[in-house]
Order: sequence, then C-alpha cells, then structure tokens
Amino acid sequence: MNSDSGEKIRPQKYKLEDLGWDDSLASAFEKYGGSYVPGRVSSRHKTVFDVITCRGSVQAGASGALHRIGKFPAVGDFVVLLPVPEAGTYTIVDILPRKTVFSRGVPGKDGSDQVIAANIDTVFIVTAIGPDFNSRRIERYLAIVHSSGAKPVILINKADLSEDPDSVIDSLSLSASGVPVIAISALMQSGLSQLEQFLSPGTTVALIGSSGVGKSTLINALLKKEVQATGGNRESDGKGRHKTTVRQLFILDNGALVIDNPGLREVGPGTSGSGMSEAFHDIIELAAGCRFSDCRHENEPGCAVRKAVEDGVLPQERLDNYLRLSRELEFQQEKAEIGSARLERKRWKGISKAARDIGELKKR
Repeated sequence: MNSDSGEKIRPQKYKLEDLGWDDSLASAFEKYGGSYVPGRVSSRHKTVFDVITCRGSVQAGASGALHRIGKFPAVGDFVVLLPVPEAGTYTIVDILPRKTVFSRGVPGKDGSDQVIAANIDTVFIVTAIGPDFNSRRIERYLAIVHSSGAKPVILINKADLSEDPDSVIDSLSLSASGVPVIAISALMQSGLSQLEQFLSPGTTVALIGSSGVGKSTLINALLKKEVQATGGNRESDGKGRHKTTVRQLFILDNGALVIDNPGLREVGPGTSGSGMSEAFHDIIELAAGCRFSDCRHENEPGCAVRKAVEDGVLPQERLDNYLRLSRELEFQQEKAEIGSARLERKRWKGISKAARDIGELKKR
C-alpha cells in the first residue's frame, strides 16, 4: 500500500506514545522541521532498517553523514527520518538521545562496545534448566544489564523439566543479588502471568540469553501466535536449536514492546564497569573492610574479601568470577583508550593535511 506521496508504507499504524515516546524525545525532535518524521527501529538487516512510525512501518537506510561518523541505529532507537517522496524512500538522518543503552564488549583492537538494543526498561535474562544453567554466566549478564540502566529480571525457562525448580531459584540467591528470579515454561505457557508486572503498555523489554534457552518460544507465547521459528531440543545435549538470527521488536496485544535477540555466543563485559558494583555488591561491601584501599583481593594482607572466602561466607567461584570480570574490564578500558588515542591522531593528521593543502593553494 502506498501513500499519496508515493512512499512505500506498510498499513499497520501506531501512535508514537504506543512506542514509548515521551516528552524528552518530543523536545529533542523539536529542532527538526515539518518534513521530518520520527520513528522507532524495529529490526536491522545489514544496511537497511525497519522503522515503525505513526504513518506505518517503513524501511530506511542510514544517511551518508551517519556512515561517515560510524553512528548507526540499534533496535529500539528512536530516529529522525527524512522522506524522499519522489523516490518513495526514507533516510535516517539522526538518532534521538537514548534513555538506556544495552551493549557488550566485542573482540577488536579499539575496545569498542557493540550496542545490542536501546531504550530498554527491563531485560529478561533467560536461562534454562539443564546444560545451559550457569550462575557465573548470569553474573556476567547482570553486570552488563546494570551498566545499561535497565532493570534485570532472571527467567529460568523449561522449569517443567525439573522436579524441584524452587531449588534452582534458591541456588541463584547470591548471584541474583536481589534481582527477581522467576521460573517459567514458555512451551507449556506456565508461570507467564508473573511477567505481567514488567510488561505494561509502552514499556520495552529485551530478551537475552544463550542459544536454545527458549527466547523465541517465549516471544510466541507472549504474542499468542507463531512469529518466531523455534527448534526442539537436541538429543545429544538437551539444548534447544538456535533459530533467531535478527534482533526484532514486537508489540504485544496489551501495548508492551519486546525485543528478541539472537543467542549471545560471547558475553564480554565491555568498557562500562558501572554495573559491577550492583552485580557484586556483596564483594564491594566486603572490600570496604580491606586493610588497603587498592586491595585486589588476591594475595594482599588484611583482605576482608579473602577472609570471607576462608570463613565460608563468600563462595570462591563468585570471587573468581568477579576478579576475572574486573581484569577483562581493565583490559577493555585500556583498549578503548588506545583506540581513542589512535582516532585522535588520525583526526589531527587529517587536519594537518588540510592545513598543508590550504597553504599550497595560497602559494599558487
């Protein structure tokens, strides 16, 4: 279906408020003229983005200016679109300020983060009964989510496979650090009523977790229809088959928005360590009693953290994971600083070259 201007638009329409639009976004958009249209990115396909607007769902590419500065929208971003009626296309010319940014560290020399999703209110950390269940991985997820500004909730899926799911919840009591832990079965659609408190109209929830934990099955259960392909468990290890390949935003019947993510193979902590104090608040509190303020909790005398391990108050595995993540964060920060310095040198090299070119022109 085409509009009067010839632009290709899909018919389903929403009010901006239905997408999570608020006064701060409206204020940021005010500087743009009447030709521009706001929207929210619902999925990305390499260089093309699906964007939901009050006119309908459209496809758009990022402008050359955004390409030059390496600034690309993520799923969940609110963007500024410029319609090109004569071509029947849209171009994303800017990204409006993000309320929260969910990202992870990625391999590379510059230590940069990969933005997974933006403007998230709550993140469902999905794990499952069976081989995938790993409290150390959940601690990593918690550090990342706390850093994003969103609120984490831990979902233990496939609870129907356990005779005592409450014992699994209890085993996460220390790692969860007060974060809600909910046992569900997306396939059997049990326990889903407990999620309603996080799925109010206009709020955005993102699902993260490793491949095969049942995120797509949960999406289908929440939407009450098959929108995501799912696979059964492999007989070899009991894990579900990975199906989701594209991040995508869905709108539930009650008006809540949910973002499904492909399984994360690597869970790097990135350059943002702000979530560590919340994910490991017990260790941070113990560290206040260390003899030295810069104690690394390894071999220093008077270390209150190691004393807690010796006394059986703090599990050795939790401390080991904290130290491992702390070292990764330090390494990522060093890479980020080196990458920033390299970009700054490149920028000044370009400025110097431009100045020389101008000097040569004046001599002529």
